[in-house]
Amino acid sequence: MEAESSIASVEDQCDTHSRQQFRSGQGGKDISTSFKLPASARCISIIPEIRWKIFQLIHDAGDNHNAWHLGNKTLLALALTCKSFTGPALKLLWQDLSGLAPLIKCLPRSLWKQVEQKLEFQRVMTLDDWSIFCKYNHHVRSLRTDVYPLVGTEIWHALSCPPFSLPLLPNLMSLSWDRPGSEAFLCIRLFVCPKITKLDLYPYSFGPTEHSILSCISMLCPSVSHFDFSSVTKSAEDPSTALQGWSHLTSVTTTTVSEAGMLHLSKLPSLRFLQLELPSTPMSVVTQKFQHPVFCALQELNVECSSLVLLDAFFERFSIAPKAICLDIIGGVDSARALPASLSHLSNGCVHDSLECMELYIDDQPTDHITSIRTAVLRPLFAFRNLRKLDFRAYQNYTLRWDDAVLLQMAKSWPLLEVLHLNRYDHSSRGVTPSAFTSLLQHCPCLISVAIIVNWSTIDECGVSPDAPYRGFAHKTLSEAFFGSPRIRYPTRIAAFISAITPNLESIVTWDPQFGRGQQDSKKYTTRWKCVCDLIKAFSMVREQVRRMVLNAGEGVDGNGIAQPAHETENGDAATGEGDNGEGGEVSEEDSGSEGESEYMSDESSEEEE
Repeated sequence: MEAESSIASVEDQCDTHSRQQFRSGQGGKDISTSFKLPASARCISIIPEIRWKIFQLIHDAGDNHNAWHLGNKTLLALALTCKSFTGPALKLLWQDLSGLAPLIKCLPRSLWKQVEQKLEFQRVMTLDDWSIFCKYNHHVRSLRTDVYPLVGTEIWHALSCPPFSLPLLPNLMSLSWDRPGSEAFLCIRLFVCPKITKLDLYPYSFGPTEHSILSCISMLCPSVSHFDFSSVTKSAEDPSTALQGWSHLTSVTTTTVSEAGMLHLSKLPSLRFLQLELPSTPMSVVTQKFQHPVFCALQELNVECSSLVLLDAFFERFSIAPKAICLDIIGGVDSARALPASLSHLSNGCVHDSLECMELYIDDQPTDHITSIRTAVLRPLFAFRNLRKLDFRAYQNYTLRWDDAVLLQMAKSWPLLEVLHLNRYDHSSRGVTPSAFTSLLQHCPCLISVAIIVNWSTIDECGVSPDAPYRGFAHKTLSEAFFGSPRIRYPTRIAAFISAITPNLESIVTWDPQFGRGQQDSKKYTTRWKCVCDLIKAFSMVREQVRRMVLNAGEGVDGNGIAQPAHETENGDAATGEGDNGEGGEVSEEDSGSEGESEYMSDESSEEEE
């Protein structure tokens, strides 16, 4: 918080101003003089609700650091304006405290000193110092401890012995604790109180001492609804004991949870968000008796584990109905072989109508070979008809093998799809045909962002046709595309096709250097794709110019010089006639030329080159 020393003198300045008014005979005339102000100013001065609302808008406008800083300066100026503004302005200024430094700096300058990025006391705190501290501590509603300057050890010792009963901040509702060391974690007891509803704890280590303290916190703060916990170092201890002491949790982010802790969370009627790590051993069979009803209010589930076997055990035990699921498999071995069975367990364990967002990330241990995963492995997910986002990533050791028929099935199964990312930065010379890509767009009108590999050879080999492809079909919502690392020869032909079917495409990402797998000629193809992007932008501008010219003229001229009335097509473009290139515009599953789908992956020693 800026201008702490200025804030400390706000009330003194207001008191001095009041005394001066009284001596000059102006005491008691605030109301009469206020009527000389404009009506809007009188409303702010007289009606507390309006004043508080305006001050709140100033406080809440700080969505970034600069705006936050300006908002605090404005509130400080309001606090110094008049006594009726001082109380509400100070309350909002102190509401969210970034570290204890602002409170310390409001104390007399003779008490503290700053050495680099740390505050230290120079003498013993007196009762007068504590009385100043108490002017502001009751305003604080949230506290973060990960902000510089930090508070030194001597200050913590002094604050541990206040001349009043703990906590130091009696109205605290949100506490974010991020200080290294067990001794520092002991100081958290100075702030815990029954009013706390949001608790974020990030200790460096979590051993028996920290575990014992956290267990006590759950008893001292029974109203916690939001709990976020993580530890830098891995430990045999976990926060399960504390979790079992809270019955009003709505959001939980934590590390590994014991089986007892998992059962407690599954029974909570208000839990809407859950992020956790599954333990290294699968849950026991005993858990099955508690599977109904479970996680009845859960909306979002994020799970991290080291093996798909652990994930299978979870979905075998629990039947859930979240809107969003994120599964992160880290450090596994050959996860692709277990993927079909795991996705089947997922499909059986989730209510089909509820799931809208699915994210699956696989980051296995490195191997000396690349395994390709067929896109048909995703078929169990076709049951989720309301899916709006699918993000699948398996970069380490894996690449996707594409199939036109499977992509068409995806498009038909997920008509509400908005985001489809399949190995967003994958490098592969194999991809779906442009016809399959167009069919995806036709069946998913809401699609905004897509990441698939397209084999552009059929477009690259043919010149630009005077007729619009696919009977003039144009997908108006797609704005972002990730095409991997495709090799092309003629940027103009590719740009003309993409611009025709996706006229509002704003971003194309290809040949990402981080995921290029060290491919040769990457610079050459990167340059060609940059040319594609530039041409698409130019085509878009030309198309808009022609549309405006035709609409403004009110008529067009066909190839024979005959005037045709201007009209807008169903895609919103100006047209003077109908074009037909005779292309069917949709891929049939029988004609896709897909390979057999009895296997989902195969080992490949090298990628096909163009």
